Amino acid sequence: MKHTRVIFATIVLLSISIISTAQQPGKIHLLNTFHISSSGGWDYIAVQPNSNKLFVSHGGQVNILDKTTGDSLGVIANTTGVHGIAFIPSLNKGYTSNGKLNNATIFDLTTNAVLSQIATGENPDAIFYDNFSKKIITCNGLSKDLTIIDPVTEKVVATISVGGKPETAVSNNAGKIFVNVEDKNEIVVIDITKNTVEKHWSLLPGESPTGLAYDETNKRLFAGCGDNKLLIIVNADNGTIVGKLPIGAGCDGVAYDAVQKLIYTSNGEGTMSVIKETTKDKFVVAATIATKKTARTLAIDESTHKIYLPAADLGPTPADGSWAKMIPGTFQILVFGQ
Repeated sequence: MKHTRVIFATIVLLSISIISTAQQPGKIHLLNTFHISSSGGWDYIAVQPNSNKLFVSHGGQVNILDKTTGDSLGVIANTTGVHGIAFIPSLNKGYTSNGKLNNATIFDLTTNAVLSQIATGENPDAIFYDNFSKKIITCNGLSKDLTIIDPVTEKVVATISVGGKPETAVSNNAGKIFVNVEDKNEIVVIDITKNTVEKHWSLLPGESPTGLAYDETNKRLFAGCGDNKLLIIVNADNGTIVGKLPIGAGCDGVAYDAVQKLIYTSNGEGTMSVIKETTKDKFVVAATIATKKTARTLAIDESTHKIYLPAADLGPTPADGSWAKMIPGTFQILVFGQ
């Protein structure tokens, strides 16, 4: 009986430990704000795996911060119109997509030194590393195609037309690349072993898909459609829409925490939607968290489960109804967690 009690107590303590480390959506709140004084717009933000570095696209450069303190760790210069950042730890290389230069910058992950630049399609936006094909892929908004780069030779090995504006892409790590095509309201499926378009999947009623994330275990795609405030959930095996959930307006980023089974959407209206994945086809909106207007993209640190969102303060809306301008010196990174 004593052994039974010990085993039971151990199980209870283990259960309590697991529950305590789970991210509870209702308790997620602002933990810190990192201020960056330099000027310029922004787009994506990225946490380098197994490091303390947070990379922030910012106008003509990338700011590198300590992800815990917000202290500056360096700058990658001459990345005019930078959108995204990607990493290949095995090669000790990082990449940026430079929208106004129509190229990608390659830099050393240890020293942050620029190694070279390589031409891409027009206005490269999102960029990521596909571990299956061992290629760097950029989504080129103006030329409406993908640039496929071999990071060993630093050569472009393919250009794939997707028939519309590619906003974000993810891999299933098994030979397929899924691309949100913003102006066509669809996901285009790429066979990366052949560098060809395989299928077009409609996301309607979702409109203007931007952010995209993938659940590799359940084979589900999460497409953020900020124009009509919907998260569209797609079966990645056959393109069937298995869920539609309300999110905030102006979503430009979607991230998935595979450990916590939580989907986050950063909504430019000033909110972050948190959606709980209960089963592979059951999802519920677990929380809507106030952020800051303009906080439209995000990144998750998989090791700490913290969420980082770039944002800035805006001036008054002009009388002619045009976009309000960013107040100089107010660029910041919002850090959320519990």
